[in-house]
Amino acid sequence: MKAKLPKGVGGGPSNMQSMLKQAQKMQEDMNNLRDELDEREYEVKAGGGVVTVKINGKLEILSIDIDPEIVDPDDIETLSDILTAGVNEAIKKVNDTNNEEMGKITGSLNLGMPGLF
Repeated sequence: MKAKLPKGVGGGPSNMQSMLKQAQKMQEDMNNLRDELDEREYEVKAGGGVVTVKINGKLEILSIDIDPEIVDPDDIETLSDILTAGVNEAIKKVNDTNNEEMGKITGSLNLGMPGLF
């Protein structure tokens, strides 16, 4: 007994070619977007604005600016905490943006399959 599939579903050569073309187009779009996202720069402020972290889409820290008022030689721990928070927030911002932008291309394709794209 052969299963009957709805028209347009199944192993027809033209349908397979169409799916391959769509997958190739998606891969090309994703590669172009990845290049664009890698070049983006982000600026994140921490500690009420006393520390500014600049980072790019490759997660490379470009600069860290520190307001001189926060520098207290007797309280290096606070400065360290603010710097850590700023860098972590910058990384989170890049990752969130990248995931959101890639999701616009992949839709739900990568749900449940991390690293697929």
